[in-house]
Amino acid sequence: MFKKASLIALAVFSIGINAQKAKINQPNRPKLVVGLVVDQMRWDYLYRYYSKYGNDGFKRLLNKGFSLNNVHINYVPTVTALGHTSIYTGSVPAIHGIAGNDWYDKGTGKNVYCTTDETVKPVGTQNVKVGSHSPKNLWSTTITDELRLATNFQGKVVGVSLKDRASILPAGHNPTGAYWFDDSSGNFVTSSYYMNDLPQWMKNFNAQNLPEKLVANGWNTLLPLNQYTESSPDNSPWEGLLGSAKTPTFPYNNLAADYQAKKDNIRYTPFGNTLTLKVAEAAIEGESLGKDNITDFLAINIASTDYAGHKFGPNSIEVQDIYLRLDQDLAEFFKYLDKNIGKNEYTVFLSADHGGAHAVGFMQEHKMATGFFGEGAEKSLNEKYKLKYGVENLLTSIDNYQIYLDQSLVEKNKLDMTNVVDYLVDELNKDQSVLFAVNLKKLGQAPIPEPIKTRIINGYNWQRSGDIQLISHDSMLPPYAKKGTTHSVWNSYDSRVPLIFMGWGIKNGESNKEYNMTDISPTIASLLRIQFPSGNIGNPIVEVIGK
Repeated sequence: MFKKASLIALAVFSIGINAQKAKINQPNRPKLVVGLVVDQMRWDYLYRYYSKYGNDGFKRLLNKGFSLNNVHINYVPTVTALGHTSIYTGSVPAIHGIAGNDWYDKGTGKNVYCTTDETVKPVGTQNVKVGSHSPKNLWSTTITDELRLATNFQGKVVGVSLKDRASILPAGHNPTGAYWFDDSSGNFVTSSYYMNDLPQWMKNFNAQNLPEKLVANGWNTLLPLNQYTESSPDNSPWEGLLGSAKTPTFPYNNLAADYQAKKDNIRYTPFGNTLTLKVAEAAIEGESLGKDNITDFLAINIASTDYAGHKFGPNSIEVQDIYLRLDQDLAEFFKYLDKNIGKNEYTVFLSADHGGAHAVGFMQEHKMATGFFGEGAEKSLNEKYKLKYGVENLLTSIDNYQIYLDQSLVEKNKLDMTNVVDYLVDELNKDQSVLFAVNLKKLGQAPIPEPIKTRIINGYNWQRSGDIQLISHDSMLPPYAKKGTTHSVWNSYDSRVPLIFMGWGIKNGESNKEYNMTDISPTIASLLRIQFPSGNIGNPIVEVIGK
């Protein structure tokens, strides 16, 4: 009996020793990495509203983390799908394949949305358009993919966003889950690419009907209206309207009814951000993220900042109020992580997928150079082609500041494609709103200064991009942005983004050295001691991780 007990004790002791060795032999890593990508967040928002922020949100990041003040997007066009993909792949559209939110398919003649996948089915919704999505168009691995590979798929990865593309592309090819908001039901959903049924934790979250509760009392300013001194007056003429509101003014008392009529109205309010961070917390609990010594990854997109920016413009009280409320939401989220993961057990980075231009009306009021360009361009340029070549509809699409020509029509009419493209380039360069127009196949010899030239090259995907790239003059916006604003260009208001790292393995400080968006993934990869994503062109930011 004694001998048997001794053997059992020895076996238990050996198991304990082996477990300790296994733990010791694990690479030193945080329990959880949290990527926070704030949609359309201009770098200057960190300091424009600084005096109104509390101490535990943006200021905690700035004061406790490492802030990079000179980070740019190193490609054009600067739009959502590209931003999220480039952050998480460390790559550019020429390589990772995501050439726009949408692009024109030269083979089929149809428009392609970046994550649409008709081979998969919606899960959690009956809406086929909402639910039929996957990362099938993404050619490169993501940092989240590499974490899965490095841990033999034991490390969990979850992506959450109001937007399908901003959840799907960061989460990579084989995550634990990717979830986005369904305007038809008010629930978070996914597709059969990931699973055949929503996990119980997500069903429980949806059952709370949190969106309805968040909008129940309407939307008023967090502070007294006269304290929004960093913004233009309420009811500025360049602001768009929210829901049934007759003017763009606070308070938005009809928000609850507007949400019932059209659930996407929550996207334009601070409550869309609150909702996203709450579903992120539900994911942490539901998937037990950060609960063992194998690193997990939570990719979060804060999207209401983008919707509000498009509708109201960067200088609106609405946008300022969204950032002040987001500051509070981040403070609560960080406290949640401190309590549930451990204060020094997680690493977080905050960045943006792109910035945003000042509204044209705002710029005009303050005597800044601005204007609109491209009104009726497709029709007028096709008329030029008809006069020149006697062929109708040679130009098929203008998207992402790129012009697509119909190569089959060119061949059918025995025209020379180079001559057809060059003719239109010459015509476009006579337009006073165009800074540069360039034949993308002749980009190498084009007299375009840096960094614009390299950014065009990085953004040019020869299979998915157009034939001609347009670069507009500063602060010239397309005609659809007559209210609010938009983004897409190389200029600093679109390309300069915040980047702050905080938490496990991160030094404290700041830097004004030049870095690129594509440096984020290799920095995280170096911190985690895992492989760079397959298409990575970036470099680790040594200042941040100290090695």
